[in-house]
Amino acid sequence: MVAFILYRIFVVLATPFIFVWLFIRKKKGKEDAVRFPERFGRQLPDRPAGRLVWLHGASVGECLSMLPLINRLLVEDADLHVMVTSGTVTSAALMAKRLPDRAFHVYVPVDMRGAARRFVRHFRPDAVLWFESEFWPTILQEIRAIGVPLILLNGRISDRSFRRWQKALWIIRPLLGLFTLVFGQTEEDARRLRVLGASEAVCVGNLKCAAPPAPFDAAELARLTEAIGNRPCWVGGSTHPGEEAMMADVHRALAAEFPDLLTISAPRHPERADVVSAFEQRGLRVARRTAGEAITPDTNVYFADTLGEMGLIYRLAPIVFVGGSLVPFGGQNMLEPMRLGRAVVIGPHAFNFREIVATAKAREALVEVSDVAGLTDVLRQWLLYPAERAAIGERAEAQACAEMAVLDRVCAVLRQQGVIA
Repeated sequence: MVAFILYRIFVVLATPFIFVWLFIRKKKGKEDAVRFPERFGRQLPDRPAGRLVWLHGASVGECLSMLPLINRLLVEDADLHVMVTSGTVTSAALMAKRLPDRAFHVYVPVDMRGAARRFVRHFRPDAVLWFESEFWPTILQEIRAIGVPLILLNGRISDRSFRRWQKALWIIRPLLGLFTLVFGQTEEDARRLRVLGASEAVCVGNLKCAAPPAPFDAAELARLTEAIGNRPCWVGGSTHPGEEAMMADVHRALAAEFPDLLTISAPRHPERADVVSAFEQRGLRVARRTAGEAITPDTNVYFADTLGEMGLIYRLAPIVFVGGSLVPFGGQNMLEPMRLGRAVVIGPHAFNFREIVATAKAREALVEVSDVAGLTDVLRQWLLYPAERAAIGERAEAQACAEMAVLDRVCAVLRQQGVIA
């Protein structure tokens, strides 16, 4: 209780700075100018009639991982509506494309008492499913105040967060105590959540394993595949700052042996201004997807600077490097290309997916490298020996699809909790 009081005082004192920060974000295009009032619990869409379940995820990754569950909830309960909240423009744009009927997106309010209270009392959800590890104390308190189930799904506590929270148990314990049930993403996450104060933390699997293969435009795939032809090709997906320069070095190192090599760059945040320069500064010719620039024989790098098209991009090449792993970010979701039977390579920093990586390495379903030289060597091997990369891709697909039953296990518990009628 003391932690909540102190937090509330802090938010009140910081209110002017919060407003300035949000307006700066809006000016930079990081906030939706049209729907900006939603962030303050105002100009909200009408609440649909009947039962409403609210799912919250911080950004694109969490929103993608909740899509299979959303579809399942709506199939099992024909009268149910689903509201999805997130805080980023990119996730809102993605949800606009991917949400099914009877599901809608709203921007999560800032964690101020007035905004949170207006939001929660306007929608009065029948249950709230909170994804992963973004905890907003004021919003969570307002949800508990209306007495509905509040369940943490796919809860994840990184090594760093675990060490930090152990020194601040007086903060994290009351926060976790707000949840009626906690699902850990892994058994280790569930254990850590119990240590930090979750009274009931279980693991039934990782919901990221439940996603079906990402959708794609078949006509566009055919067009791009024809443009690529028989050229050796690889994708760098969900990359972070610094990794595009590494990809450029890999391309240059391999170009002597594979002069018609095509590198496809699909960064995690395609709006970043430094992506193209990372390639052009090393003498590589880049074609931008959003500019409609074609893949020609002279193109070295195809810059896939679009959102929601990873299902298309990962199908363009048999080899995929998954980013956020050659830099100490924690990695991105390697299950997406694995489901498509791609030969997947990652760097040494995929610690957010530790159990998935350990299992895949044990099954020889992906390869981990330590640096640019290692990435270059693996790509050279796979480009020279397609049968080897195909075998790895088959094992990757088998592993990624084996865990899809996690959705059944999660839904069984949600049914016991009354979330599913």
